[in-house]
Amino acid sequence: MAKTKIDFNSDIGESFGQYKLGLDEDIVKYVSSANIACGFHAGDPMWMHKTVRIAEKNGVGVGAHPSYPDLRGFGRRNMNIEPDEVKNDVIYQIGALTGFTMNKKLQHVKPHGAMYNNAVNDEKLAEAICSAIIAVDTELILLAMSGSLWVSIAKDMGLRVAQEVFADREINSDGTLVSRSINGSVIHDPELIVERSLKMVKDGYITSITGEDVPVDADSICMHGDTPGSVNIAKEVKGALETAGVNIVPLSKLV
Repeated sequence: MAKTKIDFNSDIGESFGQYKLGLDEDIVKYVSSANIACGFHAGDPMWMHKTVRIAEKNGVGVGAHPSYPDLRGFGRRNMNIEPDEVKNDVIYQIGALTGFTMNKKLQHVKPHGAMYNNAVNDEKLAEAICSAIIAVDTELILLAMSGSLWVSIAKDMGLRVAQEVFADREINSDGTLVSRSINGSVIHDPELIVERSLKMVKDGYITSITGEDVPVDADSICMHGDTPGSVNIAKEVKGALETAGVNIVPLSKLV
């Protein structure tokens, strides 16, 4: 079923100390929700404060982007961490980012990197993340992979859930993201990204890296802020969606 409203999100605030990553000030002009790093894979208190203010100034929904404690690996390495530790790590990161918001409230939570990818099919990890969100604020929205076991678990636990698809990432036939270690996993062609975005929102499916058509139920499209040319791509995707009659709105107005 074609969507008439969609959230457009981006991972931002991933600078650290003197190192600046991404063009956050520019990309927030074209998205409706922002996933802001909380210090475990990127970000630090100074960047968290600055990025939250940028998002709020542009009327963008603010969300926490928690990660495994993996600064060196940018949160993209698998880590064998017990569910209780994951839960407390996520609570800590949500709480830290909440403290920087003007109204002391976040819109959503979207885990980052390996934590996100593993939670798609790992029941215990998914439950730990959901439990952390519930422990902080039952009104928070979980942003999770469309069609995943994780989405079902979150709904069963009573969470508000938004299903996410990716504008600039290839997917496997089971709907999971293709590993970044595989050549071509990140898409850089703006025309292809726009085409894929429209297909997912208007037609409800996407073609996997191996050629199969995979059905998707998209509440939100992610555009990574560190993808080369991301600002112009975000502008083109937003324009194409609006031309196709799809309104860009924050998650809080969708679920």
